[in-house]
Amino acid sequence: MESFFTTEIISALLTLTFLEIVLGIDNILFVSIIAGKLSTKDQKRATGIGLAMAMILRLILLLGISVLMSLQSTWIILDNRFIHADISGQSIILFLGGLFLLYKSTKEIYEKVELKVDEKNQPQGQSSLTKAIVQITLINLVFSLDSILTAMGMSNGLPYAGMVMGIAIVISILIMMLFAHPVGNFVNQHPSLQVLGLSFLLLIGFMLLAEAAHLSHAEILGQTVGSIPKGYLYFAIAFSLGVEFINMKVWRKPKQS
Repeated sequence: MESFFTTEIISALLTLTFLEIVLGIDNILFVSIIAGKLSTKDQKRATGIGLAMAMILRLILLLGISVLMSLQSTWIILDNRFIHADISGQSIILFLGGLFLLYKSTKEIYEKVELKVDEKNQPQGQSSLTKAIVQITLINLVFSLDSILTAMGMSNGLPYAGMVMGIAIVISILIMMLFAHPVGNFVNQHPSLQVLGLSFLLLIGFMLLAEAAHLSHAEILGQTVGSIPKGYLYFAIAFSLGVEFINMKVWRKPKQS
């Protein structure tokens, strides 16, 4: 029996843990924005429950790999003059998740820019907390599916692959739990970062729609829909955050008379 503590397995574990944290950034962002609308008492609960649900969903999907793989098989075939697509369960989930992110982000941006709602008048208490947890759970399903499929691709052929992925998921979620509340507080204290974060979620929503079309091998008017490399997305997010932090530092600098 091959030892678990080999260079190959430890390297894969560290790589997968880092990957899970990177893939979880959009999850933390969504959880922080949704939890920010709750009372201070409920914000920690919503964040903790949201990330715990992310870990549970990922582990369930990992245990049900056979079910997960069946989602990649074709469920519906579209074939007409305008579009051809082999639609799978995975692409349906990604498509619905993308639509949900687009709707939620657009709605939140509209409220912040146009309505200027006084947060004190927002409904608080158990009903708001329940609504937030339902929304967080729904989007966690989409992010978890993407995360597990990526991890499966990276650990294919690795000894103890299931155990390595499970450990990486638990470690990454625990690290995210440690930093989620400070990140959430920082985002909620800076309105410009909230709008920037919502813009990122819009971008991720469009990426999920494109990914769903790509996984369906969609051809629209004879043109094949390609995938959007995630590296481009993360570079755009990192660059925008860098510019925003510079702006914040400039605005904090005392003006000379």
